[in-house]
Amino acid sequence: MSDVQARVRLRARLADAHVYLCTDARRERGDLEPFLHEVLAGGVDVVQLRDRTLDVADELALGALVRDVAHEHGALFAVNDRADLARALRADVLHTGQRDLPVAVAREVVGPGVLLGRSSGGGDQAAGADADPEVDYFCVGPVLATPTKPGREPVGLGAVRAVADTAPATPWFAIGGVDEALLDEVVAAGAHRVVVVRALTHAPDPRGVAERLRASLVAAHAAATTTAAADAR
Repeated sequence: MSDVQARVRLRARLADAHVYLCTDARRERGDLEPFLHEVLAGGVDVVQLRDRTLDVADELALGALVRDVAHEHGALFAVNDRADLARALRADVLHTGQRDLPVAVAREVVGPGVLLGRSSGGGDQAAGADADPEVDYFCVGPVLATPTKPGREPVGLGAVRAVADTAPATPWFAIGGVDEALLDEVVAAGAHRVVVVRALTHAPDPRGVAERLRASLVAAHAAATTTAAADAR
């Protein structure tokens, strides 16, 4: 299979993704692997290891573990920021922020067979990501203030609603403080895909939460698709 064909297949899997998890290495708990099996069995579609305390050697070792468990469950494995690590780990996805490598440079490093994701605060950043053929998905947020993005002003549900109103051609995820309590409002604002952190990493029943999140998002997406098809007739 060529790299271009690989990206097409990965994009098809991404199109069906609804729950994207960012997790730390869970070193204090020592339960990274069983935790991953739980959330992936519950319906997490994409999993990213994001832990600023890891050195490169640990990130390579733990990244390989996350990748293998994700693939065992048919999920996508993502690397944050580091194009070199994404290439070394044969990641499915590289996610970059506005102050990371430009998309074109990231593509040069990882090659044509890897999905590229981009952070945005909505507005022009989201529009730019949607218009870039090298961007396979983008995120809108943070919806709420979150400790994983200290100092970042939340964009609120209004930014999510504004992006949804543009009907992007590119898959996109709401991110930042999204949990079960906020999910109905996020869905009402027009998002059918979410990135979660504490909603699962701090959950006493991560599999159950993952199942409920995905079921709600799949139902909302199906309802929106049905409505759009009816309106088009």
